[in-house]
Amino acid sequence: MLSVMVLVFLGVFAVTALLLAAAGTGASKDVKRALARLESTLAVKAEEPDELVEIRKQDLFRAVPFVNRWLMRLEVVPKLQRALYQANLKWSPAGLFMMCGLCWAIPAYLTYLRTGIPVIGFLVGLLTGALPLAYVSYKRGRRLEQFEEGLPAALGLMVSSLRGGQSLVASLALVGREAPEPIGREFRVCFDEQNYGLDLRTALENLATRVPLEDVRIIMTAILIHRDTGGNLAELLDKCAQVIRERFRLKREIRVRTAQGRLTGLILSFLPLVLGTLLFLVNPENMSMLWRRPEGQKMLYAAVCMTVIGGLLIRRIVRIRV
Repeated sequence: MLSVMVLVFLGVFAVTALLLAAAGTGASKDVKRALARLESTLAVKAEEPDELVEIRKQDLFRAVPFVNRWLMRLEVVPKLQRALYQANLKWSPAGLFMMCGLCWAIPAYLTYLRTGIPVIGFLVGLLTGALPLAYVSYKRGRRLEQFEEGLPAALGLMVSSLRGGQSLVASLALVGREAPEPIGREFRVCFDEQNYGLDLRTALENLATRVPLEDVRIIMTAILIHRDTGGNLAELLDKCAQVIRERFRLKREIRVRTAQGRLTGLILSFLPLVLGTLLFLVNPENMSMLWRRPEGQKMLYAAVCMTVIGGLLIRRIVRIRV
């Protein structure tokens, strides 16, 4: 029964992919016909552009229409879309869901064929199905860490610009042009939003939403308070840069101090899985009693639960917020 369900899933996936490819081909033919009609009307030959610039705002989860209607009903989609943007990945939420589904279905089915127990197959598929989400979380964390590391230098550039007589908006534009990624991109978006008519408060709040860091919140609050009370903005941002440098130094020191605890938690979490796999490869008959007998299944479920609880406890102990 499970094999039939897998075959049906693969067949539906293949048909959907072919329909999407055909729809994309039809759309490209329509565009070519429209361009040819425009050339004949203007009696000139349109030059082939070097790069097509898309100025329309695109929905990242609209590439798969039949999944899009289902995803729009879920509240998790905007958060997932924001996480993909923060990770700087050109994926869509629908594509991410499909990747998680494939990473869950194939290992779960292979494990079920090997062991004959649906629960173990489900747990193995659940572990492999979370790999795309773990990759997105890893990329997001690395990008936010790069942003936090380069933020004091960007503030120093703003301070120099303000002391040179330029305005705050011009300082934002300067950071957007001169700062490296990902800082330059986010400040450039903030400047463009303000330049196209959005209020500065809203543009800064959007920046804090796109980059959910406490340091960005500190800078946004300092700038907004300065707008209401006045004062020396350059000196205020300079103080903010010093605070951010000290917080970053303290976080690095805490990370070094807790490295042993994090490594211990990682080893204790994955050691039973790796050791069980190696024992199964050495002696399959002896190891298979864990899932063939009821007593072994109970021991296996208890071991999984205790390993997960222990890993979460160690993670909570070594995770110190600054």
